[in-house]
Amino acid sequence: MKVKVISRSTDEFTRERSQDLQRVFRNFDPNLRKQEKAVEYVRALNAAKLDKVFARPFIGAMDGHIDSISCMAKNPNYLKGIFSGSMDGDIRLWDIASRQTVCQFPGHKGAVRGLTASTDGRILVSCGTDCTVRLWNVPVATIGNSDDSSDNSMKPLVVHVWKHAFWGADHQWDGNLFATAGAQVDIWDHNRSQPVNTFQWGNDTVISVRFNPGEPAVFAASASDRSLILYDLRMSSPARKLIMRTKTNSISWNPMEPMNFTAANEDCNCYSYDARKLDEAKCVHKDHVSAVMDIDYSPTGREFVTGSYDRTVRIFQYNGGHSREIYHTKRMQRVFCVKFTCDASYVVSGSDDTNLRLWKAKASEQLGVLLPREQKKHEYHEAVKNRYKHLPEVKRIVRHRHLPKPIYKAASLRRTMTEAERRKEERRKAHSAPGSISTEPLRKRRIIQEVE
Repeated sequence: MKVKVISRSTDEFTRERSQDLQRVFRNFDPNLRKQEKAVEYVRALNAAKLDKVFARPFIGAMDGHIDSISCMAKNPNYLKGIFSGSMDGDIRLWDIASRQTVCQFPGHKGAVRGLTASTDGRILVSCGTDCTVRLWNVPVATIGNSDDSSDNSMKPLVVHVWKHAFWGADHQWDGNLFATAGAQVDIWDHNRSQPVNTFQWGNDTVISVRFNPGEPAVFAASASDRSLILYDLRMSSPARKLIMRTKTNSISWNPMEPMNFTAANEDCNCYSYDARKLDEAKCVHKDHVSAVMDIDYSPTGREFVTGSYDRTVRIFQYNGGHSREIYHTKRMQRVFCVKFTCDASYVVSGSDDTNLRLWKAKASEQLGVLLPREQKKHEYHEAVKNRYKHLPEVKRIVRHRHLPKPIYKAASLRRTMTEAERRKEERRKAHSAPGSISTEPLRKRRIIQEVE
C-alpha cells in the first residue's frame, strides 16, 4: 500500500524578516498550466510596450565648443574620458559622468581633423588643416578630479610642421606608431620629427585611416577617388585597393572579428567587408537618407553606431541590414562624428551645432544600480520578447520608430525610386534574350573593381 504524505519544513515558507516577500509555491507541470503560451504572449506584448514607454535615450548635451565638432577620440585607458576637436582648432577632454570639460588643448590655427590617443592613454595626437601634428600630454592628475578645472589649458609636447593639410589620424592599438591621412598616408613615431614611412597610391587625398585591432601592422584608408585601400607596414607598397561608385567617409574595424571592417559611404549605406575577400560586401546596412559621415564599432563587436548628414544617429547590428535604433532631436544638426564609449553602454555624437550629445546604447535601459529581482525581471522580459518576436503584433511594436517628417518623406522617396529601378530592371530582363542580362546583387553592384 502506497501512502503519500505532504511534508513541509517551516524554514521553506517562513519569512526571515517582516520586509521579505511571501514565498509562493508554484507547480510548473504543463498539464496544469493550459494557458501558459497565451500568458507568455501577453507578457511579451506588455514588455514590448513598456520598452516604448521607458525609451528615453537622450541623457544630456555637453556644450563648450563655439564651432562645429569635427572629430572625437576615446581614451583607451580611462573609461569616462572623451576628446573632441572642433573646426576652430579647439580640443577638449570631457568627463562623461559629469558632462564637464576637464581641460583644453589650445594651439591649432585651423580645423582639427584628426584626434587619437596612444595605447596607454597618456599621449594625445592631433592634426588639422593648419599642416601641423601636435602631441599632447594627457594630465593624469586632472583626469581624477574634473571639478572647477574648465580653465585648465595644456601646452603641446611636440609640434611637427608638415607640407600638406591633414584629414585624419589613428594610433596603433598596440605600439608606438600612428598614421595621418592627407595628400598621402604618413606613419609617425612618437620620438621622431619626420614620418618613418610614407604610402601613396594615386594623387587623391586620403580622408580617413584606421589601424587593425588584431594585427598592428595592417591598416585601411579611404580616399576621395572613391577607393578603399589596405596597407601593410611590413611591405613597401600598399596591398590592395577597392574602387567603389561613391566615396567612403569613414572606416571602422570590428574589434572582435579583426578581419572584418565596415565602411560608411556617401550613398547613404554602410558596407561590411571581409579584408580577405573584397570582391563583394558581406552585408549592406541601409536606412540613412543622406551621406553617412562617421562610424564606430561597439567594444563587443556585435553592433556599430553611425552618424549621418541627415541629422540622425543610428545603431545597427553587425550583421543586420536595417538599424535597430534611431536617435534624433530637434536641435541636433548634421552629425560629423560618433563614438561608442569603452563600456558599450553609451553613444556620444558630435554635430554641426557645436554640441556633443550623450545617448544610451539601449534606449529603454534603466540607469543606476539594479536590485537582483529587477535584473531578473528585465532578463525575463527580454527572453519572452525574443521568444515571440516573430509574431506580427510584437514585431510591429518592437520595430516601430517615430521619424522626423523630412526624414520620413526622404525615406519614402528613396523606397519609391529603388522600387521603380527594380521594376525597370525586371522589365528589361523580361524583354531581352534569355541570359543576355544578368542581375547583380547590391553587395557587388556598388563595386567597380578591385586592384591588387
